[in-house]
Amino acid sequence: MVESSFSEQFSASINLAVKYPAGVPVEALDGEDARAMLYAGLANLERHRDAINALNVFPVPDGDTGTNMLLTMQAACREIVDLSHPSLGDLLQRAAHGALMGARGNSGVILSQILRGMARALDGKDRCAAEDLVQALSEGTETAYKGVSKPVEGTILTVVRRASEAASKAASMDRDLRFIFDRLVHEAAGAVQETPSLLPVLAQAGVVDSGGQGLYVILEGMLRCLQGEQVSAAVPGKRGQADLSEMAEEWGYDIQYLILTNGVDVDTVRRRLVEMGGKSVIVVGGDGAIKVHVHSDDPGPMLSFGASLGHLDDIVVENMTLQTLRHRGGQALPQVQPGGMSSQPEPPSGRVGVVAVVPGDGLRRVFESLGAHRIVTGGQTMNPSTRELLDAIETLPYEEIIVLPNNGNVIMAAQQARVLSSKRVEVIPSRTIPQGISALLALNPQESLEENEQNMEAALQDIETGEVTIAVRAAKFDGIKVEAGDVIGLHNGILCVRGQSTDDVVMQLLERMHARDAEVITIYYGKPVPPDEAQIVAEMVQTWYPDQEVELVDGGQPHYHYILSVE
Repeated sequence: MVESSFSEQFSASINLAVKYPAGVPVEALDGEDARAMLYAGLANLERHRDAINALNVFPVPDGDTGTNMLLTMQAACREIVDLSHPSLGDLLQRAAHGALMGARGNSGVILSQILRGMARALDGKDRCAAEDLVQALSEGTETAYKGVSKPVEGTILTVVRRASEAASKAASMDRDLRFIFDRLVHEAAGAVQETPSLLPVLAQAGVVDSGGQGLYVILEGMLRCLQGEQVSAAVPGKRGQADLSEMAEEWGYDIQYLILTNGVDVDTVRRRLVEMGGKSVIVVGGDGAIKVHVHSDDPGPMLSFGASLGHLDDIVVENMTLQTLRHRGGQALPQVQPGGMSSQPEPPSGRVGVVAVVPGDGLRRVFESLGAHRIVTGGQTMNPSTRELLDAIETLPYEEIIVLPNNGNVIMAAQQARVLSSKRVEVIPSRTIPQGISALLALNPQESLEENEQNMEAALQDIETGEVTIAVRAAKFDGIKVEAGDVIGLHNGILCVRGQSTDDVVMQLLERMHARDAEVITIYYGKPVPPDEAQIVAEMVQTWYPDQEVELVDGGQPHYHYILSVE
């Protein structure tokens, strides 16, 4: 999420209309000019963020390209805000480093690569003339293309290439940087409008490329600044740390236990736990054993109630408040063992550490239980930055690390962190949560990094993923017409079904996922779904698929009602 509280407001430090009067050619730009133009690009991007976010191929509620590019530009501008009379080369080196470390999402990473290439071309220079700008844009384009394993036209890459070519052509006609920038911005706008003709999926969805639009908006802001407009932007300050008393009400305790008893009705147990104030209540079982899962601010009454019905076994009580604070880097809280003694970190077992990107506390607990050593909170609308991933890698007491992005829009940032790390790091290209879980199940901590990489990547092929959410706009894709508010389903990331209810879409998805040929169906329910509703859906699935093992898990993921896994 973009930070909404700003510690300081600043505007372009130089009014370029005064420094470069209208009608007088601009022959070269210095560090202060470049800083003013970067600020203006940031400001223009901030104004258009929501519109860029809306340029999703599919009408899902998690468009985040505008947010990712904005956060990347904010990181770049933070690095230069305190520089005093910087040279052009030094300023761009600092901005490029900030963008690289703060890069989020694929478009943010590509943007950072554009700045990196430009900074390399202008390294050591005090001023930028026409030929310098052409060279910088050319090297920025080349670096961006090289940073993508399989470059695709009709994206931000096309836009930067076309802008660079336009700059070269304009510089051959006039050395005035205002003229050159006007021509390259005009060409960028045209390139954005042509992206659907280069990328069929954009044409089907009726949108232009969001990353390309973001780059155009940044360049437009820079041009407006160069033309003399006073453009202001904001640098975000640090978020305040989480407060324990505020968090307690939100999280509380996760309580799980098994009741060994006869003659107790499952529905009665479930209803009583809800009456007692329990949240996320799941009660399943029969034949003398009932499994209970409940969240509460006080575990005592929940345990006492279970004990009144029979013998308790397999008891788990976790303080989600403290866990969340620790994972968010909030208040420093000691790890406490029984008896009040602070624990020391356990020495690493095995040869390989695992970093996983996960949305939702339920899914975080799943990944931790399967052996993930460090969880980076993230996913759609909250892609982690390169720096966050690098910090997670570097703080693990292992020299060999595996990273599970679990989202297609996180893979490039993970690869950047891999390059920057001093450790041996491999990125397993998991694009969904079920893929990440399948890969983690294939991990053998005693084996080498190479062996685990091979086994985990092979495991990605064994999983089918379904996602259920609500359409945020009308759309038509592959003959499927969707209205805003419809329940929609995606199979392996592609929109394929629509319906009026989530359970209807769940069943349609499972059919497309060939669930009847599978052994296990796992249903991860998210924040929009009450636990009792999720339980009903799981029971319905089990009725339709009696030969499959059906598992229901509280994922806690935002935006998506259900994530389905078939294996």
